[in-house]
Amino acid sequence: MHESSQVNQKLSSSRNGLTANCPPFSLILPVYNEEKGITLTIDHLQNTLKSINGEYEIIAVNDGSTDGTGELLRSCFNVRVIEHRRNRGYGAALKTGIRQAKYPLIVITDADGTYPNEMIPHLVALTQNADMVVGARIGPQVHYSNLRKIPKWFLIRFAEWITNSRIPDLNSGLRVFHKSVVKRFLKILPDTFSFTTTITVAMLANNYIVHYEPINFYHRQGKSKIKPIRDTLRFIQLILRTGVYFAPLRVFIPIAGLFWLGFFFTFIQDIFVRENLTERTLILLIAATQITMFALLADMLEKRT
Repeated sequence: MHESSQVNQKLSSSRNGLTANCPPFSLILPVYNEEKGITLTIDHLQNTLKSINGEYEIIAVNDGSTDGTGELLRSCFNVRVIEHRRNRGYGAALKTGIRQAKYPLIVITDADGTYPNEMIPHLVALTQNADMVVGARIGPQVHYSNLRKIPKWFLIRFAEWITNSRIPDLNSGLRVFHKSVVKRFLKILPDTFSFTTTITVAMLANNYIVHYEPINFYHRQGKSKIKPIRDTLRFIQLILRTGVYFAPLRVFIPIAGLFWLGFFFTFIQDIFVRENLTERTLILLIAATQITMFALLADMLEKRT
């Protein structure tokens, strides 16, 4: 109860405008077929940001929408609209916006009304002491499917093992980061919904300072574009790939350890039971040695690059 009241107090403070002084930032809004909620989202953003003391821009990337989203965006005042001729993906839309942004801080949020965008000035202010500030969906009002909580729990535990860091929210779509930092990883960031997952793992694995700030999370406007099974498998693949890229020892040493255990087990059996060195023991020894050497070589290459 005490923790919940503290979160409520933080959220209330942000809504009351206690963090009105903000460094300049570019807000990127990836949009795909959001005609039911995009106008409300833009209006809410503009009403929130007009009270801050600082420069900002709103960049809406229309990612090949096939409904009336494009027309609605082009009719919005003080919104810079970038068009993708075809749907290229959530991450691709964000990367387009990041490349076109003119300010050193990047804010990303969703167009579906699920995130408390009134928290943006507060999150931006927190970047003075962090490389990335993530709006973690652990506030008192968080609404999303229980079915999604199960794979999320395993994904977060896996990502925590890879990065050796605590991760309250792995793929929140409301976050602020320095453009100069994220540009380092643009080539490896995916064009899909896994963009946020990958940038989290990449920054934590490279010892950047990531701050998690509790936020609420609401029911979305319109239909969700996330496919739970496909996207969960994709998240696992990308976390594993990012882990191999940035923390190869965390991925390969446990595998090598299993082969070394198997080798010692069969080696003891060969000595005391079979009284003969078997091919199985030699194969396990070779495999364990090769995986260990591969892990050390990958770690050396990662450190050099």
